[in-house]
Amino acid sequence: MASVHSEDGTRIEYTETGDGPPLVLVHGITESSRAWDPVLPKLAEHWRVVAVDLRGHGASERRAPYDALTLASDVNAVVSDLGLDAPLMVGHSLGGVVVSAYGGAGYPARGIVNVDQPIALGAFKEALEPLTPMLRGSREEFEVAVGIVFTVLDGPLPAEERARLNELSSPEPDVVLGVWGTVFDNSAEALDLLAADLVAGTSVPYLSLHGMDPGDDYPDWLTAIVPGSTVDVWLEAGHYPHLTEPDRFVHRLAAFDAAL
Repeated sequence: MASVHSEDGTRIEYTETGDGPPLVLVHGITESSRAWDPVLPKLAEHWRVVAVDLRGHGASERRAPYDALTLASDVNAVVSDLGLDAPLMVGHSLGGVVVSAYGGAGYPARGIVNVDQPIALGAFKEALEPLTPMLRGSREEFEVAVGIVFTVLDGPLPAEERARLNELSSPEPDVVLGVWGTVFDNSAEALDLLAADLVAGTSVPYLSLHGMDPGDDYPDWLTAIVPGSTVDVWLEAGHYPHLTEPDRFVHRLAAFDAAL
């Protein structure tokens, strides 16, 4: 792995493989760049792939804060250090929020791909609320609550793949609660407004690819904020469509990129 220091001095680790136009991968909460391993060889056939460990995850430094804008700034530090010219930004789950914030902040990109993370976070808050006391409780309660969250999200993800992700995962209370602090501290309505502000500055094509149905109203909500955005829903692909249907995922990215 290689590393760069972000604006506040936090060490951010990343890996690089493949050749071609630049593509940056951002993983989900508690995971790391290695979450992309099964699909990485396929991606590297088409792109120069940079996979980032977010702060507080993988080999990167643990240092607060963990809000989306800070994480997006960290990713931009990697992009800047490597001199990447308008990369395709691809983020899964938390990574989807991060690349959305990256696009909204006007950092260099030719397109944004958000994998299974509705930006309207009000519904996520409602789903998370029953688990909040456990998440803020003992370490044992916290780990049980995190396990419940991922069990609900897995869908058709094979058991061996869940075992692999669990092996890579590092559910650290300070990090997880730091990432989800905005969700805990705001009403559902306020979260949706904050999310709209987060992505409103996006000026490049935006693909929102979901393996779980984001709701009938979501495409209209998103396109009202990010005009021209595209919402794909792969019903029953689950929260990890890039791992459950890797060939289809790579093909969709290639088609999206070719149209930019």
